[in-house]
Amino acid sequence: MERTTQVIGQSGAFLDALERASRAAALDRPVLVIGERGTGKELVAERLHRLSPRWDQPLVIMNCAALPETLIEAELFGHEAGAFTGATRARAGRFEEADGGTLFLDELGTLSMAAQERLLRAVEYGEVTRIGASRPMQVDVRIVGATNEHLPARVEAGTFRADLLDRLSFEVVTLPPLRARPGDIMELADFFGRRMASEIGRDRWEGFGANAIDALVDYQWPGNVRELRNVVERAVYRWERAGPIDAIEIDPFASPHRPVPAAASAPRPAAAPAGEPMAPPPAPRDDGAASFKDRVARFEREVLTRALAEHRFNQRTTADALGLTYDQLRHALRRHGLLNAG
Repeated sequence: MERTTQVIGQSGAFLDALERASRAAALDRPVLVIGERGTGKELVAERLHRLSPRWDQPLVIMNCAALPETLIEAELFGHEAGAFTGATRARAGRFEEADGGTLFLDELGTLSMAAQERLLRAVEYGEVTRIGASRPMQVDVRIVGATNEHLPARVEAGTFRADLLDRLSFEVVTLPPLRARPGDIMELADFFGRRMASEIGRDRWEGFGANAIDALVDYQWPGNVRELRNVVERAVYRWERAGPIDAIEIDPFASPHRPVPAAASAPRPAAAPAGEPMAPPPAPRDDGAASFKDRVARFEREVLTRALAEHRFNQRTTADALGLTYDQLRHALRRHGLLNAG
């Protein structure tokens, strides 16, 4: 993979994270990159690779959340012909592709326990076995993992292997969210604005007006740098007047005509008269004797089903609406058999 990337920012917390990554790059040890969505975890992984002695070897990227659980092990370790239905020919896995270089495992926290066990062996002994093969093969791969989850909490919950975490966390680089580096917002916005203006053929770049600057600086940026880039690029291409850009639309879905979710359009219960307590919300339907745990599980499934439908089965939008991370939502959906709903 060859591409030009730039890391932009001058805040102390951001520069400290980059310095830690740069120092770790020279050591042939695993590194974990932790950060919210959109904070630049993949850019840091590229930095770790480019500054390492492996810089002229492959950098292979795999998003662990982008594949069904049944295919992750085949992607990581490869398979022989006939190993399973549809495997008409042998295929090398990502470990083999990255031999001599770096393997970047994004969304590491979504790996199943079975895949974690095989990953541990690959990291510990430097050997992988294709699915359907009888003998392992040696590989020389440096692992860089990334996640937006707190993996020690996952270990305590029993959903992430403690021995794997110990093996991968030789160094941990935690990236600050954009709201923790406000001084970098306009520097990033100017970079993205100039680049977009050039892309659409603008003769000159006149920057941002006062209203636009206030909107950009005051917003909390839950989507971090990725969200900022989208907002700035959209503002540049929509601006059709001369002079600095002075209109920022944070939410591209904002419209008086946008569809209203069914739950929001349903009539609200009447308020209780003053001095009388509101009645509690109705309990989830109970078709017979059920334990407290069963009732909670049923209620949670109903909440997830309703939220998915309201957000057109877009899992990232649903996660944001429920106040969950993307990974937390996927684990909840998997637990209730809703992962492929919609």
